[in-house]
Amino acid sequence: MRKPIQSDVLVVGGGLAGIVTAIECLRAGKSVTLVDRDTPERLGGLALWAFGGMALVDTPLQRRMKLKDSPEIALADWLRFGELGEADVMPRQWATHYVEHSRTQVYDWVIDHGLKFMPAVNWVERGMQGDGNTLPRYHVVWGTSRLLTRRMIEVMHQANTGNRLTLLSCHRITALDAQNGTITGASGINEANGQEVHVSAQAVVLAMGGINGSHEETRANWVKSRPMPATMLNGAHPFADGKLHHLAASLGGNITHAGEMWNYAAGFPHPQPHFEGHGLSAIPCKSALWLDHAGRRIGPQPLVTGFDTHELCQRVAAQEKPYTWQLMNWRIAAKEFAISGSEHNQRIRDLQFPLFLKETLLGNHRLVKQMAAESKHFLVDNTLAGLCAKMNTLTGTQEVKPEVLQHSADAFDANFSRSDSVVNDDQIRRVEHARHWGPDKLRTCKPAPLQKPGTGPFIAIQMQLITRKSLGGLQTDLQSRVLNAAGQPMPGLYCVGEAAGFGGGGASGKRSLEGTFLPGCILTARAAARSINAGRGL
Repeated sequence: MRKPIQSDVLVVGGGLAGIVTAIECLRAGKSVTLVDRDTPERLGGLALWAFGGMALVDTPLQRRMKLKDSPEIALADWLRFGELGEADVMPRQWATHYVEHSRTQVYDWVIDHGLKFMPAVNWVERGMQGDGNTLPRYHVVWGTSRLLTRRMIEVMHQANTGNRLTLLSCHRITALDAQNGTITGASGINEANGQEVHVSAQAVVLAMGGINGSHEETRANWVKSRPMPATMLNGAHPFADGKLHHLAASLGGNITHAGEMWNYAAGFPHPQPHFEGHGLSAIPCKSALWLDHAGRRIGPQPLVTGFDTHELCQRVAAQEKPYTWQLMNWRIAAKEFAISGSEHNQRIRDLQFPLFLKETLLGNHRLVKQMAAESKHFLVDNTLAGLCAKMNTLTGTQEVKPEVLQHSADAFDANFSRSDSVVNDDQIRRVEHARHWGPDKLRTCKPAPLQKPGTGPFIAIQMQLITRKSLGGLQTDLQSRVLNAAGQPMPGLYCVGEAAGFGGGGASGKRSLEGTFLPGCILTARAAARSINAGRGL
């Protein structure tokens, strides 16, 4: 074992929450050791690959768009949509903290570090009955979360005056050290050479992410009353395996709401996977028909994205087979199809505003062509019969009958053979509702027949549920101190970001208003650093 490392603060995990914690502690003059399992170039964790959407409350950008938001309105939306009860004491406290401070501690903080937001606020998670976001709050970082993360890494190194930062990549923590009930450091291993390492610190901050990178852990915590598909893709990372959660729990930490997860209903395998089972999360087209494994439109209420992701996941998980289909034409795909994350949003990621504007107005044909060329799960054909044959070839079955697929398209298109006054289709109503908000109108097609001449070839995308974020985690107070089962802080131990369920061990409840994750990392990290720098909880 190498000589023990002495630091004021040990941060376990090099994602956004861990990096922000390190920044704030370094700025206060603390010495910091940051331990991360991944390679140096992947420092930043999932935030490095995320899209960069943030749910923020009463911002200057909202005001410029004539949106009258407030912490009171946002909190009502949050508690109602997340179904947070009176017993959810710490999650409710964190929800309140979030809506009251996201403007100053996140929006202003991001701006102050030289970053910008795109000039439009998007409206997501509206709720099936208008019970979600009652107004648009989804702000997108210009440059995506990749630029945000790289900027924070740069800031962390700038704050490292006097060489007070020790950065250990490719290291895995295997034990937490405790003396008389106080956490005093941790032991680990260098996974590159097997060498053991020990770090002693006055404060240990757990920032290792959630549990959804391990399907074993995901399935073990799945809420029993909810349907669970036979197979799922991994949209998190295998390192997010929950082992450090259990390590903290073995010392008295309290894991809560572990069954609450923010998964997505429309994943498909990554054409160039970074790890086994790696999936991409599509942003499903609102105008596409969502079909079951046999090509029948899922109903009676059709599936439409943008309203309730939690409900979508349950509906998809309840299907007879663990995969579904999205049926569309090229017109719809070019206008609406997108993939979550920085990797496939290069115009935003690379700050190419003219090209972004062009693709928004004229259609992102580049991405559609790319997926058609790279993914065997993205099928294109000039006829529905030909598309049906390709769907069956992919699955190795004859589940989709040409006449069934044709009927699904014909039944939807029949809506347009009547006057607008007698159209009675919930998907069309929801699409029209989405188009009332300007930014969404730019990315949503005007309803039209699927088989309208001139709309290009037909496309079918095979989708399945993909794991993403944990909404539960280690229970924490508003100082990000880990609490035991009696609700008392564990001296010397903190938890931030997704590992803490983005605050309190489950701040979002059953549903997120979407975009609460990156801000949750920043808010919980800054809270932990304030407490550590003030000498509280040590």
